[in-house]
Amino acid sequence: MQFSRNFMIICSALLLCSSLTYGQTASPPAPVAMTPTPTPAPAPAPEYVNLTYLLSVAGPFHTFLNYLESTKVIDTFQSQANNTEQGITIFVPKDDSFKGLKKPSLSNLSDDQLKSLILFHALPKYYPLADFNDLSTKGPITTLAGGQYTLNFTDDSGTVHLDSGWSKTKVSSAVHSTDPVAIYQVNKVLLPEAIFGTDIPPTPAPSPAPDISPAADSPSADSKEGGSPSKALPSDSASHRVMKLSIWSHLVLAVLSGLVLLF
Repeated sequence: MQFSRNFMIICSALLLCSSLTYGQTASPPAPVAMTPTPTPAPAPAPEYVNLTYLLSVAGPFHTFLNYLESTKVIDTFQSQANNTEQGITIFVPKDDSFKGLKKPSLSNLSDDQLKSLILFHALPKYYPLADFNDLSTKGPITTLAGGQYTLNFTDDSGTVHLDSGWSKTKVSSAVHSTDPVAIYQVNKVLLPEAIFGTDIPPTPAPSPAPDISPAADSPSADSKEGGSPSKALPSDSASHRVMKLSIWSHLVLAVLSGLVLLF
C-alpha cells in the first residue's frame, strides 16, 4: 500500500513536470525590443554678423557709420541681416564721398529724410556680385527705404553700375560677401529722387583739352626759314648782274687805256 502511494506521487510529479516543460516550449517568443531612431541634431544657427564692427575695421566708412548710428538705421540693418532669411545688401560710400558732396547738401534734410536716405543704401536681400547681371534686367529695384526709393543696376562686363537719378556710380570693391550679408563700396553718396526731386541738373560736359599745335606747324620757324630763300633769289640775281657789269667796265677801261698808249 505504501509503495502504491509513493508510485502515484512520483507519476503525478513527472506528469506535472512534463506539462510545465510543454507549456514553456509552446509559449510564443518574447518581443524584441526596438532601438529608437536618433533624432537628427538641428542645424547650427548662422553666426551673428556685427555690422558696426565690419564697417569700423573694413575701410574709410566712418561718416556713413556715424549716420547709421545717429539715425538708428543700424538697428534695422542688424535685424535684416540676422533675423531674416533674405539677408541684406549694403552700398557704403567712402568718407571722401561725403566731403565732396556740395549740392545738394545733407545738412538741410529733416530727420525722417536723412533716415530714408541712409535706408536707401541697402537692399532687403543678400546679392552676391554674380546676381547683379540678372538684377539689371528687372528694372528699378526697391531699397529698404520703401517703394518710391528705387535703384537701377547695370552690369558692364562684371562691373556693377548704380543709378539713382542724382547719383551715378559703381561698385569699386566687395567689403564683405558671405550669406546673409553683402557690403559693397561705392564712390558716391546715393541721392534718391524721392527726396531731391526729378529736376536733376545736367552733368557738366568735360572741358576740352587745350589745342597745342606741334612745333613743326608753327609759322614762325617755317615762314622765316622757308620764306627767306624765295626773297633772297632776287637779291642774288642783282648781285650777279652788278658783278658782270663791273667786269665789263674794267675790260672797256683796259681796252681804252691800251688804245691811248698806242696813239
